[in-house]
Amino acid sequence: MDDNSSLKEALSATSTAVERVLEPFLALSGGPEDRVIEAMRYSVFSGGKRLRPFLVLASAELFGVDRSQALRVAAAIECVHCYSLIHDDLPAMDDDDLRRGKPTVHIQFDEATAILAGDALQALAYEILASEETHADPYVRVALVKELARASGHHGMVGGQMIDLTAEDHDMDEMFIYRLQQMKTGALISFSAEAGAIMGHASKGARASIQGYARDLGLAFQIADDLLDVEGSEEEVGKAVGKDEDAGKATLVTLMGLERARNQARILSDQAIEHLAGFDDKASLLRAVAHFAINRRA
Repeated sequence: MDDNSSLKEALSATSTAVERVLEPFLALSGGPEDRVIEAMRYSVFSGGKRLRPFLVLASAELFGVDRSQALRVAAAIECVHCYSLIHDDLPAMDDDDLRRGKPTVHIQFDEATAILAGDALQALAYEILASEETHADPYVRVALVKELARASGHHGMVGGQMIDLTAEDHDMDEMFIYRLQQMKTGALISFSAEAGAIMGHASKGARASIQGYARDLGLAFQIADDLLDVEGSEEEVGKAVGKDEDAGKATLVTLMGLERARNQARILSDQAIEHLAGFDDKASLLRAVAHFAINRRA
């Protein structure tokens, strides 16, 4: 079996396993709060690539971390990712009606429920990370909570979203967009890959290699997203396309042009793989992810 087929199987298995972990946390209670739980379930169980959870599991395997513990961290990160998508789709943000081929949460339910569902998913992520079942070492649990908070807060994803919302007030050169994307998309991807190293008490050198891999992967992934917004179809991508161009929003694709952007994504993918040179065949799926990131159609 080639790496691409192995990766597809691994992503599918990751999705099933993460949903199995989250199911008990999202059980309906029979009370009036069930509406927000239903909205949380709608978001979490609506599919998606589960790339971030997969990166947790793949990096955890490199450092000999127990899979059941790694799955809990993977589930926590998926909660944060889904919360970010719910809020990103709101009328006050990107105002999207479609996500993963289905109506967005605020369309399926209502805006207030969508906001609360996102808030609750974020809280659930930290509840999971703080549990002794996630890791026996309290210092590891604290490190996971701290690093996820930093990756998802104003130093990372939320800060990147704020920059994105105010981008028209700034000079949108390549370095500005690199910083925006590293915060908005790359920070959570970086934490996902680094989580296994944190759990496995990896050496500084090994952790630095994973950080370098994740940084370049995140940037390549975002360029691929921008290319899909230009070249992909709504059916392929599962959401509206062409919105950046319609809004006159600068991206690396609009600044570089299609060919140069494609080449830059390939360079970043190759650089990500080079960071894994010190690891053995256990890193083969991480290498496959770097290829997948720039060749996907959704």
